[in-house]
Amino acid sequence: MTIPLVSSLWRYPVKSMMGEEMNACYMTEKGLLGDRAFGVIDIETGKLANAKNPLKWPNMFQYRAAFVKPPHVDEPIPPVRITFPNGQMILSTDNDKDVLLTETFNRNVKLSIPSTEDVEFEGYIPEELTEVENPGSIFTRESPKGTFYDIGIVHLITTATIDRLREINPSSRIEARRFRPNIIIDVPNGEGFIENEWVGKTLAIGDEVELKIMQNTKRCIMTTLAQGDLPKDTNVLKSIVKHNEGSFGVYASVIKKGEIKIGDQIKLKYY
Repeated sequence: MTIPLVSSLWRYPVKSMMGEEMNACYMTEKGLLGDRAFGVIDIETGKLANAKNPLKWPNMFQYRAAFVKPPHVDEPIPPVRITFPNGQMILSTDNDKDVLLTETFNRNVKLSIPSTEDVEFEGYIPEELTEVENPGSIFTRESPKGTFYDIGIVHLITTATIDRLREINPSSRIEARRFRPNIIIDVPNGEGFIENEWVGKTLAIGDEVELKIMQNTKRCIMTTLAQGDLPKDTNVLKSIVKHNEGSFGVYASVIKKGEIKIGDQIKLKYY
């Protein structure tokens, strides 16, 4: 039997902006070190800027964020460099960062780090997506306390699920980056939406890390949005709703912290 392996690692230094791929990273109790370390806050509403609501934040995926140097455990988080759609760059340490972000987003915003205060975000369900509940509506959710996550701390998908969606929807460009995972797991000979079977179980990754699989990841409009050379494609979400009740991947919490790297073996534990 071929053992599943970590094939790719991603973190997103600023919530809803494009992130960075890594060879290795430390898994903290709040996810991969540096993941969603910053967020853009709408000063008028106090809500977190989020690509889930493209009516208000239509260009979030045209912004890119990367740390100026890799973060290390027990050290302050280093500055993050944000690249605007027009190529302009700022640092999270710049005195005029909020002024420049306000100008580019055309909304009064500030760059923030997570706090102990509750923070909410909005999402939009497009009218044309009649396959999902409440098309044409806007919903509000609350991030887990002290974070800028949507729901789960760690987001995982598998190559088996990516391949299955490609089979179902051959006209669409199905790539992992559409789904903004933290960990992509290569499951040789895996079939279908294999992560569905992992909910409630524990994944041991490499020599140190253990994750508890908490729930399926219900997908939203973000999977349909253009990203770089990936075009807008509502069929991606429609196919997920039709063939897997709207779920693609899983969310996990952290049981044991430690180093995680590409090539680490994955073992499924039934407890």
